[in-house]
This record gives sequence, structure tokens and C-alpha cells, in this order.
Amino acid sequence: MNLKTLKQIFAELSFDHSPAQLPDVPISGIAIDSRAVKPGYLFVAMKGGSADGHDYIQSAIQNGAAAIVGENELSGLAVPYVRLENSRQALTWIAGAFYDWPGRKLTMIGVTGTDGKTTTTNLIYQILLAANIKAGMISTVNAVIGGEVLDTGLHVTTPDAHDVQYYLAKMVEAGLTHVVLETTSHGWAQYRTDACEFDVGVITNITHEHLDQHGSYENYRAAKGRLFASLETTLPKKQGNPRLAVLNRDDRSYEYLDAITKVKKVSYGLGGNADVHAERIEYSPSGLQFEAALNSLRVAIKSKLIGEYNISNCLAALTATVIGLGIEPEIAAQGIASLEGVPGRMERIDMGQSFTAIVDFAHTPNALKVTLEAAREMLSSSTAKSAKAAKKEPNLGVLDELRGSEKQSETSRVIVVFGSAGLRDKEKRRMMAETSTELADLTVLTAEDPRTESLDGILKEMAAGARSRGGREGETFWRVADRGEAIKFALSLAHPGDIVLSCGKGHEQSMCFGKIEYAWDDRVAMRAALAELLHVEGPKMPYLPTQDKTEVEWLK
Repeated sequence: MNLKTLKQIFAELSFDHSPAQLPDVPISGIAIDSRAVKPGYLFVAMKGGSADGHDYIQSAIQNGAAAIVGENELSGLAVPYVRLENSRQALTWIAGAFYDWPGRKLTMIGVTGTDGKTTTTNLIYQILLAANIKAGMISTVNAVIGGEVLDTGLHVTTPDAHDVQYYLAKMVEAGLTHVVLETTSHGWAQYRTDACEFDVGVITNITHEHLDQHGSYENYRAAKGRLFASLETTLPKKQGNPRLAVLNRDDRSYEYLDAITKVKKVSYGLGGNADVHAERIEYSPSGLQFEAALNSLRVAIKSKLIGEYNISNCLAALTATVIGLGIEPEIAAQGIASLEGVPGRMERIDMGQSFTAIVDFAHTPNALKVTLEAAREMLSSSTAKSAKAAKKEPNLGVLDELRGSEKQSETSRVIVVFGSAGLRDKEKRRMMAETSTELADLTVLTAEDPRTESLDGILKEMAAGARSRGGREGETFWRVADRGEAIKFALSLAHPGDIVLSCGKGHEQSMCFGKIEYAWDDRVAMRAALAELLHVEGPKMPYLPTQDKTEVEWLK
């Protein structure tokens, strides 16, 4: 990658800046955190909710910044200063110009939605690989560039605008031709992906989430809708522009997205009114299979994923790749079948216990609902499988097994552990507790990134939601502030054949108490708790500050 000067970068941009004439100062990188500035970097000062980058301009200069971009009227700096109306909005274009517009050299597939984004992104990526396409992927879990896997952060969000362009530039450098990029509402609201030049846009769903940030469902929906509006403005590319919107016919966002999208649209869904839909669906504890109908075409799909919601994710990936990119349906089916799973998405943790333990990322009311429904499907599928075996082999041993399975199914339960984040959408706390009370047999309410909010207050709101649906504290639901202890308690309740789910954290690698991020992985915590329960070797329970104080102290 060739370095560009400050003058060259802004010569490629259309927005006004002051001064109009800029010097030929070489720029070696871009940073929005003064601590990340290296000699020759351009520091972009942005105003945020808790900090103002303009306050750290001198620190950036001391660290070697060659130039500064900001919004305030400033003078007398030791390096050139470029004043813009909105430095946050400009950042994505500045980074695009600096990295020589990598999105224009790649076929870009964007995936957005409330739930299912990461799974759908991974499904599309696997289909591209099955088609022998040189593809990369940027998700909220990681960035995959050829054989290199880069961590994209501790918590779920689209990487910052300059990081996105950096990843794309590395993909161009590595000889890749296609990229699947998972995008969040925060990413769109903060203009992080505006310079990506998307060719295909995919929506999973738009349900209740992030209303604390966006103010209303309509604003949240509009932020995600920017992906589909952007398809119209994607510049022509040498490799061509599919310019396709893939919309979920079953979701309430469909009418809105259909109305604002000005390019070709294709719908998918479980019903026959969708352009691409599923027929002959079969569920099993080990996965699902169905027949996908694409106009007059039919293709058999098998997946190791479980739950009805993953049929929708498979259909979305199939539509984007077969109709959007022209990949053969049978090749797409191979890609879907090759996905073993996604980290922290219905991920089973097996240490020899007599029940099923699962870690899942479900952290919204809808995600929790479909996850608990999937757990119910797993229990019923086990019974159906035993019944089928008994019909084929009507001997005494199999009949005994069937009777035992039926008895187990009658008593097998779904036990769920989850929390609700502090300083985030408060309404979903009650909604999630109501959902678990209705769909799970036993619920354990616990911490999930309380941040600077009262953990006691969060749990009280959740407990009120559980009681509103008939939950009885101490009988059908409990409050256990420490997440590690909550997981241990849930496992202690489990009987053979039960399913225990720990929801809300999934793949994430930290938990926030106060303003500090503590290393935390639900999968490690689940293994540690199982090891203690089974008296076997296992990892140590990760540390959280709730371990040091009494529950009463932390609940205040």
C-alpha cells in the first residue's frame, strides 16, 4: 500500500474543509484514540458520549501525529489542522481515500439485523469458500483474511470506520475478491461502513433492541435501512455490481425496507409467499434439513445448526449467493452443510454430564424466544427419534428405552441463565424475563455487563417481569448476582435429559462492571462449573468482582 499525503487524501473527498488548501504532509496511518497514534499518523478528533477527542489533540501530537482533523475552531497547533463539519461522518471517507478505496475493488456483501447476523455472515462465507471464491469475512467475532484471523473487539459492534477500511485493504493486498461484512445499527448510525460500496445487502430481522441508543424502533429500523439505501449509490466496479437487496418476508421490517430499496429485491422466508422459501422441514437434535425452493429450482439443504430461526439464516445466505452472485444451488448447499457452528451460538459444552449444556449469545427478547423454542424442539425431537426406533425394532429392550425416553421427555426441563445489560435498553429486561418465564421451566437471573448501573435495580426489573407471567421466586426463578455462581446453581438444578442454557454473552470475552472490562468467557465458565459439579479436571472459573463481595453489597 502506497502512503498518501494529507493533500492527496482530501483531494478525493467531496465535503468542505478549512483551510481549503492543504500541505503535502505524508500520512502513515489513521487513529481516533490518541494512545494509538504513531509517528506520521492522522489523528481524527470526534465528539463522543463520554469523551471528546478534541481534548486529546495535544497528546496525539506528542505521540507523533503529523496532522489533526476535528470540528472545533483551533489555531496555533504544531501540525496542520483540518476543520470539518462532522469528523465522525468524514472518517469513513478519509479512511477509504487513505487506503485507496478497497471496497471498490471487492464484491461486498453486507449483513445486518438484530439477531442472526453472525451466523448468516458465516454461512455466506462458507458458501463462497465452497465455490472456490477467494473470500474474506468481517464479523463481530473476528476478521478472517486468508489464513489470518484478527480479533475485532471485546463487545459486539462493527469495527471503527478506519479499521474496516484497513481490513478491506489487507484483503485486497491478499488477493481476495469477495468480502462478507456484518454490520450493526451502531455502525450505520455512526457512518462506519458508508465507504464500503456494498453490492448485496442482507437483512435477518429487526426486532426490539438498542432502543436506548436510537430512541425508537423506527429510528433503529432506519439505521439498518441505510445498508439498502446505499446499494443504489454503489459505484460501478470492473467485476460488475449485483446491487441486490435480500429481504426477510416473515419480518415486520419487510414493508419498510421494500419501500426504501431502489435496486433489485428478492425475498426469503418460511412461507410460500417469499421468492425463496423452505419446504419439507425436518428438525433433529443434531441439525435440520429442508428443501429450498428458488423459483422453479429445488435444492436439498442439510445443516448442523438447530432451530427454526436457522432455517431463515440458511435461506438468507442461499438467496444472497445463488441469486445475488450466481453460485450453483448445489454448491451453496455444500457450503451450508460445511458450517460446524458459530462460536457462542448454541454451542454445546460436553464434559460427560447426563444433561445438555449450551452457551448462546441470545441477548434480545426475540433471540431468547427462538433459542428457548429451539431447546424445546431438541427435547421433542429426542422423543420422536426414540419412538421411530421402537417402531423399527419392536423388541423389549427398545420398548423399554422408548418408555424411558417418554418419561424423560415428560420431566425433562429447559433451564436458562441470563441477565440484561446496564446503561442499555431497559424495556427488554422485563420482556426477556417474561419470555423465559413462559418458555423455560426454570430461570436464573444474573449479571450481564451491569456497567455503572445498580445490579440490584436491574435484577429487580427482571424479577418483576418474571412475576408478571406467573413466575415464583425461589421455585421457578432465582436471582444470583455473580454470573459464575448463577451458572453453577443452574447446573445443580439439572436432571438427566435436561437442557441448561447460559445466554447473553456467547463468544464475548469480557464483562463490564463499573467502567472496567473483566476477562470473561461463558464457555470457560460453563466448563469450570461442570468440572466442579462432576469432580473432574477443568478450567478455573474466570474472575468477576462479584466474587469478592457479598451479594447484598453488590446488589446496592
